[in-house]
Amino acid sequence: MFTPEMLESIKKVEATRAERMGVEPRRMTAEEKSELLKAYHPDYRAEGFKQIQIGPNKGQKAPVELTDLLHSNSRLLGVDIDLDKIDYDVDVLVIGGGGAGCSAAIEAHEAGANVMVVTKLRIGDANTMMAEGGIQAADKPNDSPVQHYLDAFGGGHFAARPELLRRLVMEAPDAIQWLNKLGVMFDKYEDGTMVTTHGGGTSRKRMHACKDYSGAEIMRTVRDEVLNRKIPVVEFTSAVELIKDDKGQVAGAVLLNMETDDYLVARAKTVIIATGGAGRLHYQNFPTSNHYGATADGLILGYRAGAPLLYQDTIQYHPTGVAYPSQIFGALVTEKVRSLGAMLVNKDGEAYAHPLETRDVSASAIIRECANGKGMDTPLGSGVWLDTPMIEMIHGEGTIEKRIPAMLRMYLNYGIDMRKVPILVYPTLHYQNGGLEIGGEGYTKAIPNLLVAGEAVGGIHGRNRLMGNSLLDIIVFGRNAGKAAARRAKETELGTMNLDHVKAYADELAKAGVAQEGVSPLLLPQYARHER
Repeated sequence: MFTPEMLESIKKVEATRAERMGVEPRRMTAEEKSELLKAYHPDYRAEGFKQIQIGPNKGQKAPVELTDLLHSNSRLLGVDIDLDKIDYDVDVLVIGGGGAGCSAAIEAHEAGANVMVVTKLRIGDANTMMAEGGIQAADKPNDSPVQHYLDAFGGGHFAARPELLRRLVMEAPDAIQWLNKLGVMFDKYEDGTMVTTHGGGTSRKRMHACKDYSGAEIMRTVRDEVLNRKIPVVEFTSAVELIKDDKGQVAGAVLLNMETDDYLVARAKTVIIATGGAGRLHYQNFPTSNHYGATADGLILGYRAGAPLLYQDTIQYHPTGVAYPSQIFGALVTEKVRSLGAMLVNKDGEAYAHPLETRDVSASAIIRECANGKGMDTPLGSGVWLDTPMIEMIHGEGTIEKRIPAMLRMYLNYGIDMRKVPILVYPTLHYQNGGLEIGGEGYTKAIPNLLVAGEAVGGIHGRNRLMGNSLLDIIVFGRNAGKAAARRAKETELGTMNLDHVKAYADELAKAGVAQEGVSPLLLPQYARHER
């Protein structure tokens, strides 16, 4: 399965393993981390960004691919939509069927609201499903939400919005118990105590996991709760534009049936954007660990309606995506592999960085090694070794199959036994650190009755996210958004619905002279090759 050059490099990794066992590489100083990020992290590459020319964030930078979508006209421009013909009429409209959307729908329903979920793929087709390593919560005697806050605040370069991060860590233990009661099968000891491990940047073992199926198990559970409650779910249907009323409130959304191309009108007293990430935009041509529908739709919908973005210029590249074999290029190799003891090693068998540095630092270090000729060449680029056989040398035979079975099977499908040989990894586009700006209750800053939850939010994690805090934020902020939306719906009276902001946005684009040929939101990634 490996090339002769790879086999030769594996011998060097094996030759240095004994001296690396039990001797962790030192952690970098703050100055070293800063220099490394500036030199190698993709967020610092000027060519990867453009200036936003219109809207609330005019003059700020964003990734080229996102800026082009922000500079594109609506799919509805010039289309006659009859807003008097109401196809769906609800209290709470949840846009997105992932972990955040389902959590919001459950709590809104629990509060007595008439709630509906609309999702462009199937319920559960989301980045939540792709998450593997675990979910953080400070619920052990040697830990506290304060310590969790300090770890996350520092890991996010002290840029997180304090009121959001405070809510995240304070409500984390309750989120774990909520999931546990719903039926999530967390790893537990014989006495029922939950197993917890370290993640990158954590000072305590607070990572709760379901082997390496954590996201899938959480998604299974909240999806089933939505279905068991008989909450209406409209699948294969995308929200393509928010509707506002003459009071400036959000009043619903125009939906597109992805199978028939018909437009539908959903009226709602409150709307929750829970559309997830942007990995399928492939910023700077990076591979991605994201699901097929992650195309930043919620950011486009909110921004065109007048909601500002926050930290839209910062993206998380997970340090360990699959670099080889090519068939699974970019797939996630969970951080749990490193928390169990696997070291990052270059082609000469050298451990060049602590395995549990924060994700942005680890990713930058891998990019540096490859840029300086210390990476292993692959058909699609280069990568470094993740020395997985160390796991069973540290914890005993059978640990990999017990703790990370999905990872083991993924590689065995291609003839690679990670229990016996190291695996090749390279950073993969993983998480949208930035998103729509919200306050502590989840409402956007500029549009009444519009809430955002999950990966479409900016500010919770700052400019970098620690492992396990994304599965946490979809639960904490999803639940809170559902509760808040249900409360607000009871006191909301909608006015006359309109799409005036769509025409106003188009006029602003024309005036700035930056209108792109395409339309947005993108909805699905464009992979087709058109030969001329």
